[in-house]
Amino acid sequence: MAQPLPPTTATSPAAPPAAMAPLDGPAAVKSLVTASATLTTRDTPIRSGLIWRVYRLGSDGAPPELMARSNDATSHFELPPGTYMLHASYGFASAMRRITLRNTPLDETLTVNAGALKVAGTIGDIAIPVSKLTFSVYLPVGNDAEGRLVVADAKPGDLIRLPEGSYRIVSTYGDTNAIMRSDLRVEAGKLTEATVNHRAATVTLKLVNAAGGEAFAGTAFSVLTPGGDVIREAIGAFPSLVLAEGDYVLIARHDGQVYTREFKVDSGLDKDIEIVAR
Repeated sequence: MAQPLPPTTATSPAAPPAAMAPLDGPAAVKSLVTASATLTTRDTPIRSGLIWRVYRLGSDGAPPELMARSNDATSHFELPPGTYMLHASYGFASAMRRITLRNTPLDETLTVNAGALKVAGTIGDIAIPVSKLTFSVYLPVGNDAEGRLVVADAKPGDLIRLPEGSYRIVSTYGDTNAIMRSDLRVEAGKLTEATVNHRAATVTLKLVNAAGGEAFAGTAFSVLTPGGDVIREAIGAFPSLVLAEGDYVLIARHDGQVYTREFKVDSGLDKDIEIVAR
């Protein structure tokens, strides 16, 4: 669901300071450039999260030279005459403008075509703990919905600023096969909140000498699909892991013996999976 981006408090200084101002000699005449930015279509001032950079453009084909940088929402730069590129970064979105100074002040407002994304995850009606969930954001390229990785390993609640457009969200619960994919669109000037509903559960693996008995330490476990593909391997008395809903085969190895059993994972139903050594 998209909604207007939350307001933030302006961090601009009351008086315009110089920000890494370049010098063309002690007698250089400088002009004041005041830079601010708004969100596309809403004319809403961006009051935090901006990074400003000013590059001087040479006439001899030399690469642009970084002359000034500021994190203030409304930034002020004192610059000598010349041609510059004014660049504003807002998360993964940006805007830029070529400006020319001729000993007169300039007031520049750039428009950033950006929105924001916030993702959460649930199992049924229960929120997944932040420590157990990560998500990545991909930009589709051609027919590949995961063509270009934009954000990796973001956490629930992170505010991700993105250019307006369509994205693929890949949400990972735990570190095995509980992975869900969702497609959504980020709109300029709006916060898009998405909740990914995983179908998975946490299982604890045990090798015991009797049902409900004490688990053998140092047991090597392998979790396989019914077709024989290895999903996860673990060693210990009772390792826990998150598995997607479905059917599995468990193999336990201890003291030169091998034990197996089949089991099923139902979404939201955490449980112990025991193998009785006999």
